[in-house]
Amino acid sequence: MVTIIFRMKIKDGKEDEALDRLRKMCDAVEANELKTLAYVFHQAKDNPSEVVLFEHYVDDEALQAHMRTPHMGELRGSLPELFDMSQVKAERLERVAGFVRASP
Repeated sequence: MVTIIFRMKIKDGKEDEALDRLRKMCDAVEANELKTLAYVFHQAKDNPSEVVLFEHYVDDEALQAHMRTPHMGELRGSLPELFDMSQVKAERLERVAGFVRASP
């Protein structure tokens, strides 16, 4: 399994547009990428302009397939307009232990 943590800072004045774009991205991933196990955006409580994406894929092939989707291409094209690209940070993590529980 592959997990990615992706952090971005929304540009001033672009908050609503950026969050709308991210919600649409989540919907597209959920509808079209069955090997994406989790794709969740969060906002930092103490800094709402910071968004954190938690991505969890079945394997590297699923991550690579995600990177080639039309919806990823659209999001990638809008990133410089909506986010401070000097503040982007991505980390690839390898699972050591733990579980994911469905909501009750």
